[in-house]
Amino acid sequence: MNYRMLLYLLCVILLIEAAFLLIPLLVALVYGESVVPFLITVGVLVAVAVPGVLQKPKNTKIYAKEGFVTVALSWLLMSAFGALPFVLSGAIPNYIDAFFETCSGFSTTGASILRVIEGLPKGVLFWRSFTHWIGGMGVLVFMLAILPQGGHAIYLLRAEVPGPTKGKLVPKLRHTAIILYGIYIVLTVAEVVALLITGMPLYDSLVNAFGTAGTGGFSVLNDSIAGYNNPAAEWVIAVFMLIFGINFNLYFFILIGKWRELLKSEELRVYLSLALISVTVICIQTYNTFDSFSDCIRSSFFQTTSIVSTSGFSTRDFDLWPGLTKMLLVFLMFTGSCAGSTAGGVKISRLLIVFKNTMREIKHMLHPRSVNTVRVDGEPVPEETVRSAVNYITLYLTVFIVSALAISVDGFSFETNFTGTLACLNNIGPGLGKVGPAGNYADFSVFSKIILSFDMLFGRLELMPMIILFSPSTWRKK
Repeated sequence: MNYRMLLYLLCVILLIEAAFLLIPLLVALVYGESVVPFLITVGVLVAVAVPGVLQKPKNTKIYAKEGFVTVALSWLLMSAFGALPFVLSGAIPNYIDAFFETCSGFSTTGASILRVIEGLPKGVLFWRSFTHWIGGMGVLVFMLAILPQGGHAIYLLRAEVPGPTKGKLVPKLRHTAIILYGIYIVLTVAEVVALLITGMPLYDSLVNAFGTAGTGGFSVLNDSIAGYNNPAAEWVIAVFMLIFGINFNLYFFILIGKWRELLKSEELRVYLSLALISVTVICIQTYNTFDSFSDCIRSSFFQTTSIVSTSGFSTRDFDLWPGLTKMLLVFLMFTGSCAGSTAGGVKISRLLIVFKNTMREIKHMLHPRSVNTVRVDGEPVPEETVRSAVNYITLYLTVFIVSALAISVDGFSFETNFTGTLACLNNIGPGLGKVGPAGNYADFSVFSKIILSFDMLFGRLELMPMIILFSPSTWRKK
């Protein structure tokens, strides 16, 4: 383990977080609010990080283990320090609650312990939503985009970017990071402009765009997006939630004119098909609860894209919808969106691989001498990737079951515990029961909040970085 380089990278990340905090500090200044909470937090981050940055190690090489550990510790430390403005401002006096809220922000989950949102300082709420945008693409990808790194930096990208396979869009890793962030920024700006056109104020357009781009779902209104009573804005946010759930590699292929890559993507076809089928079923099931067919279509589309993209915004309390509709939404919570997007969930590409591998095993049982290859998009999938996808599902179910059992000590209903764990592990936010769109996570015990906070980070980093971080063999000297 290259401890010196690990410390150096962590300190760089903390300085980047300090720089990000200057933006909500400016927002607080604009609205005449106290900037002290942000100044103190920035000061603490600079004091902790600068000594480590000034002593860059001679040996800058990192490998897979350092990559995973760096990513896991970075997200933990960002959440730990990022919680300070909430505590220092008095918006969330309890540190564990603030840590939960910050983990929810950076992991783009959107689960909240706040019972009342309106009335809190705008600078603090801006930081709360801005953490979604930072966490959506990943702060280490941002670091790779702005700072030149060695050839081994690919391990950082692989540890942070979601999906069963990770690679470079172009030969140079830094250029890949720049392209990803460039697409991310352009799409975010496009949504802000579209929301401004609908009549939404600039501040609200920004924070809602952050929540959509990062597929997080934090809102600055108690009633979420429904509080605006703006159908045009609902359509804009719903469409962009769907857009941000698509693999960013496909947008790059569109930019360079490789439309065939878009057309042959099985994952994209399944993703859009799931959304279309879900909207249709929800519309049929809930039609009698709406005043008009247009309201039904809009709400069904919004809630479907919100769940399948793991954004978590809401315009309706879907906990009151029929059983089939709720089960369908729970299924979408599990699948999530496309690999390489800002969304959470197991990922459709991983489920495709596991499903096709299962079909292959059945064929092999029927025809023992047959040789079958798992193919996605017409290309053979390496056996290592197939094995990784199967192992991921196993680990995912293990973490899910253990977490659901652990938080059951609070005595809430099975529906609350099951969907609450699912919503946190898949970075969705709202579930059913006590944690439905009309509820929150405030009544959970400190123990359960810590468990769910780690679930959010487990889900955002797709298990392995956090598992490796807490594995004794990682720190054992050979």
